[in-house]
Amino acid sequence: MSATMRTVAVTRIGNLRDPDETTRGRIGVVDMPQPELGPEDVRIRVAYAAICGSDPHLAEGFFGTDVPIGLGHEVSGVIEALGERAGRGGLRVGDRVAGNFLRFCGSCRPCQDGRQQFCEHIQDYNRPGMAETVTWHESQVYRLPDGVSLLEGCLLEPTSVAVRIADKTRIRVGDRVVVCGGGPIGQLTVQVMARYGATALTMIEPIADRRGMARRHGAQYTIDPTSENQAAIADELTEGRGYDVVIDASGSTRATRGLLDLAAKGGTVIYGAMYPSDYELPLNISDYLYLKELTLTGLFVSPYAFPRALNLLPHLDLAEFTQAVFPLEQAAEAFEAHLTGRYPKVIIACNDEARLGGLS
Repeated sequence: MSATMRTVAVTRIGNLRDPDETTRGRIGVVDMPQPELGPEDVRIRVAYAAICGSDPHLAEGFFGTDVPIGLGHEVSGVIEALGERAGRGGLRVGDRVAGNFLRFCGSCRPCQDGRQQFCEHIQDYNRPGMAETVTWHESQVYRLPDGVSLLEGCLLEPTSVAVRIADKTRIRVGDRVVVCGGGPIGQLTVQVMARYGATALTMIEPIADRRGMARRHGAQYTIDPTSENQAAIADELTEGRGYDVVIDASGSTRATRGLLDLAAKGGTVIYGAMYPSDYELPLNISDYLYLKELTLTGLFVSPYAFPRALNLLPHLDLAEFTQAVFPLEQAAEAFEAHLTGRYPKVIIACNDEARLGGLS
């Protein structure tokens, strides 16, 4: 009989904010089968798994409706077992690690063509990490730097997203940059953009605490889009020229259209979040693509970004992301806390660190 592991999962499909309790989505902790340890696999005793803004979308059935749906892809932990051929990259039992929840196969045409994000087998190792253990291929696993705690280490995956956003901006030192949305990705992106030498670095965010956090970590200016004239302030801050780089990390359909007007001629606009699958962005091609020559792009996942995100982790200020930690059995309460927007990040402790210490 195969082993099982306690796993945070969607147990009923529905909007987690639905006021009707009978139709509201539900999060619970269930027993799920633990995958067999393959010859090139690494089994990780999970320390921490952070809640991502995309997780509530899974509860709404964005990627399927067969429950239970295991959750969690922002993970850190300690290696407790290696397959017989694993460890070619130097991984050892007891190593403190984090990882990429996706395995890129390396054999399909997109992988061979340098476009891993479109790997034709990308779901093969997409396993829930908000669990007692996760079993990944060794290519997905990265040893944490000595100066990065396990609690901070679960932020490797969102940091990789900020790195990928930076890659897609093609930012130049001195470019004017605005970031919309002060959630975890937006906050990490502000820190990364500041390191790139962004100027007039601005955060657009309606929640005052999040604007304050952005100011503490590199934003020179902030805009409250609910009470201030966003376009007028942006015009003043950029001397009427607009921002060279415009990044949306909010996922808000209310924000997407107005961001085009903030971009400078020849600027780049990154839609760096998840959006409703039926949402269509109004776009006047003559105004924005012909006359302004804007580059519009988005991103799906973060190929080629994890090694650099790992290098960056010790240099980021992550303390404010690690204040709200809930035990595994309080996963439902953790998601409730996440939905309030009160915390920059909500994290689930999947095992006691004292137990993890016994693996080293």
